[in-house]
Amino acid sequence: MLPVVLFVILAGTCSASLAYVILQPRIAREKKAAARLGQYSRIETDNISRQLSRNRIADTTRRRKSIQNSLKELDDRQKERSSYATRPSLRRRLEQAGLDMNERRFVIISAIVGFVVFLVALLVSGSLLIAIAAAGVGGFGLPRITIDIMRKRRQKKFIQEFPNAIDLIVRGVKSGLPVNDTFRMIVSEAAEPVRSEFRKVVEAQQLGLPTAEAVERLFQGMPLSETNFFAIVIAIQSQAGGNLSDALQNLSKVLRERKKMAAKIQAMSAEAKASAGIIGALPIVVGGLLYLTTPDYVGLLFSTSIGNMLLLGCVAMMGTGIVVMRQMINFDF
Repeated sequence: MLPVVLFVILAGTCSASLAYVILQPRIAREKKAAARLGQYSRIETDNISRQLSRNRIADTTRRRKSIQNSLKELDDRQKERSSYATRPSLRRRLEQAGLDMNERRFVIISAIVGFVVFLVALLVSGSLLIAIAAAGVGGFGLPRITIDIMRKRRQKKFIQEFPNAIDLIVRGVKSGLPVNDTFRMIVSEAAEPVRSEFRKVVEAQQLGLPTAEAVERLFQGMPLSETNFFAIVIAIQSQAGGNLSDALQNLSKVLRERKKMAAKIQAMSAEAKASAGIIGALPIVVGGLLYLTTPDYVGLLFSTSIGNMLLLGCVAMMGTGIVVMRQMINFDF
């Protein structure tokens, strides 16, 4: 029994050794092939990673260059836009005030106002020189001051409603609507003067202008920092891409914070404005009361040369003080 067991053990050992001798080169080749394949796979993976990294860097570079070019173009446009805010033409001022009239009609109305002021001043004072000066002020200054007041009131209403219009655009873009359709929604749902200003944008788009160029008309009609920000966001998004809804949502938040800051500044400067009004009106009120009680005493300021010089100096000093106080309480942000 023992020799049989030993024979089986020896036969198995010999068979295993023979199989190892025969299969060992093949196993070694397979190991080398697997190692080489793994090395190639790692090299390929590294190449793919480097290629993806290079693509990301190239995309980032192109995007950066695109943004830089967009900002350069926006800077050039900003220089052109400054004329709308600082030196608007008479026609542009009439449009910004919301008046439906041309320059000729405005000149005719100004001439009528000047003639009426001339007649009133001539009847009251009896002096032709004073009447001519009053006619110049009434015909040239009064209508333009009225237009400026109407412009500021209209711009203030626009600022109050503009963040709501931007929120409407954000909700429309998030729901999948194109930007053009959101502009049409503003035209149909927003309050004045936002509705009429966005109507100009929609009309420009219907004429074939791109969205960025059409939004430029919004700034022409309302030369404000808020519309300038909006035009910049739309221009950058149209050229460089990006998430328009997030950008406009941040813009809406900024505009609301600016409005809160303006209200806070107005509340903090109310006391200074009241003081300036009282100080500016006090000499006029006191001079008027003195003239009513003792006209001969105050009349020396108007009847003598020294009095005229003193009166002129007082007016100059009061005007300087009013201008200085106005600059102290007038905040630009």
